[in-house]
Amino acid sequence: MLVSRNWLSELVDLPSDLDALTDRLTMSGLNLEGVEGFAGETGDDAVIDLEVTSNRGDCLGHVGVAREIAVLYGEELKAPPLVGEHRPSPAGGAPQGEPTIPVEIAAPDLCPIYSARIIRGVKVGESPQWVKDRLAALGQRSVNNVADATNLAMLETGQPFHAFDLKKLRGGRIVVRLAEQGEAFTALDGKSYELPAGTGVIADAESPVAVAGVMGSEDSEIGDDTVDVLLEAADFSPRMVRDAARHLNLLTAASHRFERGVDVSALDAHSRRCAALIIELAGGTLDPGVTVAGSPPTEPDPVPLRFARVPALLGMEVTAEESESILNRLGFETVERTADSATFRPPGWRRRDVTREADLIEEIARIHGYEQVPDDAVIPTAVAVTPTRDRVADVIRETLVAYGAFEAYTLTFTSEQEANLFRPDGASQLLTVEHSSRKRENVLRPSLLPGLVKARRENERKGNPDAALFELARTYLAADPGDPAAEPSRFGFVCGWGFFEAKGVLETLLARLGVTAELTAEPCEYAPFAAGRAAELKLNGERWGWLGEGDEKILSANPWNLRGSVTLCELNLAPLEALCEFVPQVSPPPQFPTVERDLNFVLDEATEWASLAGAARASGGSLLTDVAFADQYRGDKLPAGKKSYVARLTFRSPDRTLTGEEVDAAVNDVVKAVTNETGAELRE
Repeated sequence: MLVSRNWLSELVDLPSDLDALTDRLTMSGLNLEGVEGFAGETGDDAVIDLEVTSNRGDCLGHVGVAREIAVLYGEELKAPPLVGEHRPSPAGGAPQGEPTIPVEIAAPDLCPIYSARIIRGVKVGESPQWVKDRLAALGQRSVNNVADATNLAMLETGQPFHAFDLKKLRGGRIVVRLAEQGEAFTALDGKSYELPAGTGVIADAESPVAVAGVMGSEDSEIGDDTVDVLLEAADFSPRMVRDAARHLNLLTAASHRFERGVDVSALDAHSRRCAALIIELAGGTLDPGVTVAGSPPTEPDPVPLRFARVPALLGMEVTAEESESILNRLGFETVERTADSATFRPPGWRRRDVTREADLIEEIARIHGYEQVPDDAVIPTAVAVTPTRDRVADVIRETLVAYGAFEAYTLTFTSEQEANLFRPDGASQLLTVEHSSRKRENVLRPSLLPGLVKARRENERKGNPDAALFELARTYLAADPGDPAAEPSRFGFVCGWGFFEAKGVLETLLARLGVTAELTAEPCEYAPFAAGRAAELKLNGERWGWLGEGDEKILSANPWNLRGSVTLCELNLAPLEALCEFVPQVSPPPQFPTVERDLNFVLDEATEWASLAGAARASGGSLLTDVAFADQYRGDKLPAGKKSYVARLTFRSPDRTLTGEEVDAAVNDVVKAVTNETGAELRE
């Protein structure tokens, strides 16, 4: 936000030391970006560049900044004159009478309130040099005296305005509505746009004459032949203005202010101020009456403050009297007051961002002075308990980094082509953001894998061909708002490890998290995994995620262009959070040896390892401690359609050394169960 020192000096008495002023503004929350001199034909000026945070829309005008200075230095704010007070004033006073133009708000969600005034008999021409200098100092060009007056009023009050040529409004009426798909609109910048459905527009009886809160159209702009002017002042939905400005790539001074909120309670006063400037610069007479459509603003709700909380939160002593004085000077009205507490009603210009006790305390702190906080203040603290989600994430990071992987942070957006290749959960609808600045990559990712694969490719380009990358982040699926299934937290990685090595990493992770659930892998088919090389992972029979080798034909083509083979994995974090056990569970080390037996089974190609292992575990009895995959074979020595799996059975007793007879009996039970349940035969 650029502000003029000369202009500020008309609104409040300034200290002589500009550096001291900017330092004080910085300490109160308006950070200094820089100061530059300006040499105009009517005099020199200093232009102060202040960083205004998104919650302080009230400081996007000179009056708002001057108000802050007045509070900081104990000065009086000099209110700018309204119609009837500014020199000269053909209107002769505040307008009275009936409205003179009909206004209809067909989209109340877009525009809660709309004000229209008419000024007749203006003479459009060049602005005086002082106006040109003032605008030039603040980075704006002079257009004509009417348009310049609306810009001056906006820069002064923070309220955007728009002036229409009344005779160009077909039907002599204003309609605030939503655009229909494809409606044509030629903006003041000379460019033509097709408006998407739902864009807020100001229309006459036939077509749009402005995109609400963004920019007017050429069809109704002020020209040299303009005689009568309709002056608009309104409040528009910040979200709708933001969507329209980004979709059309029309980021204007007006949209910047509407996105942050305007002071609706001062709408009439600001409109009268703008009318006064138009009359001063272009002449004319203000019609009696004003058309106001929509609902008048309600008073902001009072906010309670316990005076003891001020020093407790800030670590410095601020008395109740000073706290109340600061808030009153900032425009907060004391509604009720006791010895220990009070309630304050925020002024209209702070109604959007001051809603709770902590907000009031922040206001007190910045005016009292952050520099007053003592260096040795003891602020009471409490030990925070780390949430389970964060503890799980920490273990994942430690485990993957120990295996040589690096954590990646990828974009939330992807392209439709990339998103469609990574949809293992069969998401029926992709979520798109129409106003995204990334025109092609405007899909909210349904999976972490597109970003990780692209990051892997970038590493290949930079000479790091075997980067193992992982990410923990949210994905976005079509679901009802508020449903946890809409934004599941996931963990994914892309690496050059083989399937079994990657599965071993996951087994290590489960062990470190204390998860005792059974991990099973069932074959699945979906791109971009290679056919027959992917598995759906389950914990205790519930879906956890997917692991498999990428299809080189897919990943080596556009848009991926990977050079080597990769293993892909994506898992949901919720099961880990529910099953983890951070308290280590220990048992005495085994005192007796294990006995291992390898069994070579011949079975149908379609029979899965999980079926064989499950039958073995269920029949091996209490002495069987583990069933592990040892080897497999496919080849000429087996009949067509057959394969062999070698299962390694481990037996142990906690209280004795096992005999051969005990182990043989258990092995026989396993062989019978596997044969009966899977049709496998023991290979000699």
